[in-house]
Amino acid sequence: MLALWFPDLPADRLRRRDRGAHGETPVHPSSGLSGAQDEARADKTDARAAAHPLVFVAKAGGALRIAAADRAARALGLLPGMALADARARHPDIRTADHDPAADCACLDAVADWCDRYTPLVALDGADGLTLDITGCAHLFGGETALLQQALRALLRQGFAVRAAIAGNGPAAHALARFGGGDSGTSSAPIVPPGGEAEAVRPLPVAALRAEAETQAALHRMGLHAIGELADRPRAPLAARFGADLVDRLDALLGRTRPPIAPRRPAPLMTAERRFAEPLTDIDALLATLAMLAGDLKDMLEGRGQGARALEAAFFRADGQVRRCTVETARALRDPDVMARLFRERLEALADPLDPGFGFDTIRLAVLRAAPFGTRQETLAGRTDTADDLAALVERLAARVGRTHVLRFTRRDTHVPEREALALSALDTGALPAWPRRREAGAPPLRPLCLFDPPQPVETLAAVPDGPPIRFRWRRVVHDVVRAEGPERIAPEWWHAADGDLTRDYFRVEDARGRRFWLFRAGLYGHETMRPRWYLHGLFA
Repeated sequence: MLALWFPDLPADRLRRRDRGAHGETPVHPSSGLSGAQDEARADKTDARAAAHPLVFVAKAGGALRIAAADRAARALGLLPGMALADARARHPDIRTADHDPAADCACLDAVADWCDRYTPLVALDGADGLTLDITGCAHLFGGETALLQQALRALLRQGFAVRAAIAGNGPAAHALARFGGGDSGTSSAPIVPPGGEAEAVRPLPVAALRAEAETQAALHRMGLHAIGELADRPRAPLAARFGADLVDRLDALLGRTRPPIAPRRPAPLMTAERRFAEPLTDIDALLATLAMLAGDLKDMLEGRGQGARALEAAFFRADGQVRRCTVETARALRDPDVMARLFRERLEALADPLDPGFGFDTIRLAVLRAAPFGTRQETLAGRTDTADDLAALVERLAARVGRTHVLRFTRRDTHVPEREALALSALDTGALPAWPRRREAGAPPLRPLCLFDPPQPVETLAAVPDGPPIRFRWRRVVHDVVRAEGPERIAPEWWHAADGDLTRDYFRVEDARGRRFWLFRAGLYGHETMRPRWYLHGLFA
């Protein structure tokens, strides 16, 4: 597990924003700066920040209080929770800014997206940290040490003060990154060898347990200030005094257990990626790279006997920004040319065009969802089932206008007319309920194709209260009924019917001019109501 801690995240976010507002050009990871040059840049940034301490304030308890502070302000004793008036009394020259937790969270999310280049399993660790599960990924970057140095230097170039550690589980890596000593940068990040967590965390304070403040205070009163001192004590008295949670936290910190992390995004089924020594800026070259990655995925899919149903392309820019593009298919797909064409359609239809900026240094293509791939028998003309042509059309339309704009109708298990039809995305395939055949072929339809939602009230004249209408008025036009068929009685669905739902008697009627209507009477005369009302629900073709 690789733990990253950003102790000055609010200040770094603000400085990055100001640097962009002044048009300063960021240094991207391909600049070739050495580690010493990186640290020199960090020292210059720290010197500028030390001359102008910065605190972030928020209103709490009827007064403005410090919610966060940069390193220079913390060195002066200006800590979170202090009243702003007291801080100004001590140091009148401090700078202030409004505390914006939402902006800090968005910044951390952007960094987490950027960290996806190292592993798909990236989890948030509080409001200022990340945990990366790099199991099986480190060798792709030359080992754990090379991966760690590359990540730290790139984040330092992007303007973040960061501390890191690698350990066998998340709690140990978290504790070493935050309490392991050293300064922000690339020179003080510990890498714990397998099984060495218990020895590495012994000097850390008990605050590394992340227990409640009352528990930490009680441990200090007992003279237990370090993890090693706590680990040497018998476990039964600790559990009896502080509960089993403290013992569980201690076991995790010592590496005896490996608690799972909760990744921000589900891990893809399979991925293929390309990393470039020089950032890629040409869109045509980008599309050609996607085609090559699609070819790699084809081999993986064939090995599993599957086809892709959802694909995601991730474009990692050299300045830290990440753009993602997702396409879905109406069938299990393996053809690299079709995959590349779908992404071309999707990229051309983006409202916010893909901006390479300083270039993309990594491109990844991932299969998010797959399905069994069944072969189809070709005809003598060399063509497969026409369902493939329809699926290809649906895929291209969905790539251009979005899955929610390409719909198909399916039937729901209900006899209420307005609830019977449901619109689903045409990309959602599977077993669907069949539409019932209400009449033989060639017979007039029982239900109209056009329904009003909601049904429109009409004024009617009927010979008897429960008979068909003789005349009705709709939209100020009187229609004389010459033929009527019915009634078709539909009772309310009592298991989810709303209060006031009444029994409906539907009639198919035809007026003197040959126009056909679908009307219903709401309510049984003498049982549910004494004044049934009539509605026009649809028009026949």
